[in-house]
Amino acid sequence: MDIKQRIENYRHDSINFMRDLIRIPGISCQERDVALRILREMKHLGFEHSWIDDYGNVIGKIGNGPIKLLFDSHIDTVDVGNLENWGFDPYDGKVEDGYIYGRGASDNHNGTVAQVFGAALFKEIGDLLDQFTIYVVGTVQEEDCDGLGLRYILEHSIGSVDYVCLGEATDMKVFRGHRGRMEISVTAKGVSCHGSAPLRGENAVYRMMPLISDIEKLNKKLKPDKFLGKGTCVVTHVSCETPSLCAVPDLCKIHIDRRLSNGEDKTLAVLQIEELASFDPKNMKVEILHYDAPSYQGKVLETEKYYPTWVLPEDHPLVKAGVDAASKVLGKKVTTSKWVFSTNGIASMGQLGIPTIGFGPASEVSAHSTDDKIKISDMINAIEFYAKLPESILKFHSTTVKKEAAFSF
Repeated sequence: MDIKQRIENYRHDSINFMRDLIRIPGISCQERDVALRILREMKHLGFEHSWIDDYGNVIGKIGNGPIKLLFDSHIDTVDVGNLENWGFDPYDGKVEDGYIYGRGASDNHNGTVAQVFGAALFKEIGDLLDQFTIYVVGTVQEEDCDGLGLRYILEHSIGSVDYVCLGEATDMKVFRGHRGRMEISVTAKGVSCHGSAPLRGENAVYRMMPLISDIEKLNKKLKPDKFLGKGTCVVTHVSCETPSLCAVPDLCKIHIDRRLSNGEDKTLAVLQIEELASFDPKNMKVEILHYDAPSYQGKVLETEKYYPTWVLPEDHPLVKAGVDAASKVLGKKVTTSKWVFSTNGIASMGQLGIPTIGFGPASEVSAHSTDDKIKISDMINAIEFYAKLPESILKFHSTTVKKEAAFSF
C-alpha cells in the first residue's frame, strides 16, 4: 500500500478528530479536556508512550532513534467573543465546501491533527523508526504566553531535541522565523483634587496623552529588516485610577504591544520610550510585564513577557529538509517565509537555540477571526508532510550547536 492510500485511511478519523477538538472549549489555562481528547487519540493510534506532564502539556512519543525531532502545536485557543459576530456556531465543527469551521480550526488545532496523524503514519510505514525519536506535543497557554509550555517540555519533561517543527498556520509554506514581541506598561503619576477645581491638581491622563501620540510616531523611526520587515509599537489599553468620577485621576497606565525586528531587543525597546520628548522620568515609569497565571494543573511558571526575535537561515539543513518534504507532497517547489504573529518558536529557537521551522495547513488570516477555518485537503497533505519530514531530514542532517539558554524557570 502506498502512502497516498494509507493517508486516505486516515481521512475520516482525522476529520472527526478535528471536529472533536473544535467542540471542546479550551482557552488558555482551561485546556484539560482538550489535552485528554488528544491523549486518547494518541493511545488509539498506537503511540509508544503518551502522557500529560505536570504543567498540563500533552506529549506523545514514537521511535527510539538517535535523531530527536519534536512536532509542536499549542492546544489553547482565544475566546470566541460576541457570538452575534459569527455566521456559524464556533463550537460545532461545521463541514462545508471542503472546509472545517470553528474556533481553533486555524490556530492551532490544524497543526495538532496533522502532527498526531503524521507521526502515526510515520510509525505505520516504519522504515526509519530506528533513526528517529519523534515527540508530538500539544502545549498549553501559548495564546497567553508564547513559548512557556514548550520551554518547560524541552527543559523538564523530555529534555532537549535536535529539531523542532511548529504546526502554526503557514498556508502550506515553510516558515523559518518571525519578529519577537514584548509587553510593556508605562505608568504616569498625577495629583488628585476635586473635579470642580482641576487646576489644583495634575491630571495623570493629560500627562500621558502626549506620550501616547509620540509612541504612535515612533513607528516611523523603527528600522526595517529585509526578511522580517519593521517592528511595530502600539498602545492597546489605557486605564486610570481616581478617587471618584468627580476627582482628577492621580494615575494613568498604558499597555504597549511592541513587535521586535532583527537587531531589536528589550533594552532598546524600553530605551526608545524613555528617550521620547514627552516622557517625564520624574513622573513616569516603564516596566516589562510578567506572566504568572497557573496552568489548569495548578502549576505556575513566572516569566518576563519578552519573547525574542528569531530567524533560521534559509540554507540551514532543517529549512532545506522542510522545503524538500513539502515540495514532494505538493508536487511543486515550496517557498519559505515568516509569520507576522508570534509562536512557540521564541522558546525553541529564540531562547534555546534549537533549529526550528513551521508548516501548517491554514492561513494566518483565519486565526482569531470569525471565519476560523481549515481546508480539508490541506490538512490531509500536511499529514503526509509530517510523515515524510524525517526522511528529508536524513538527507540534510548535520550537527547543530545549540545556544545556551537565556534564562531558566
